Amino acid sequence: MRKFSGASTAIVIAIALYFTLVWGYDAVRVLTSPNYGLDEVWRSEYVFIVGRMLGLDPVGLLKVAAFFGAVKLVVAGACAWHIVDRVRALIRGTADADVLEGALIIIVAIGIMSAGLAARSGNGEIVREYAIQLVLACLATALCIAERSKTYSVSEVDNAESESETGAYSGPAIHP
Repeated sequence: MRKFSGASTAIVIAIALYFTLVWGYDAVRVLTSPNYGLDEVWRSEYVFIVGRMLGLDPVGLLKVAAFFGAVKLVVAGACAWHIVDRVRALIRGTADADVLEGALIIIVAIGIMSAGLAARSGNGEIVREYAIQLVLACLATALCIAERSKTYSVSEVDNAESESETGAYSGPAIHP
């Protein structure tokens, strides 16, 4: 099995490191704050919107803020795990990007929600921050998909070559 391009692998690792550090820091800041990060009104606007949609009281808002902080911590952990998996892949040869892709989907969902709310309120700094995160998450997802499709196409070619060498066909057999 051929290895994926070194540059694209380095980009995916750099993006995973970025989200590990940025979202990990944000999660630790939210979870260690006495009011779970609600003191920064612009950065926690999505918590207030979710609370308004669900009709939550102040204690419910704290629980939602803690939930989003925990989600960010899990996403940062998933990105860190992917970095460890990529380093381990240098020895083993293949890395599993499923965990990273799941984390990137969560990043995109929270990023779209946060950027949309920040744009509605006219806060350009927060829109820019989440737009950069959305672009990075989409780039990493595209590179993971390209890596997966290249891996599958190479394995299909290897299977076809092994079938032609052995003369065995493992596909469906239709008998008249």
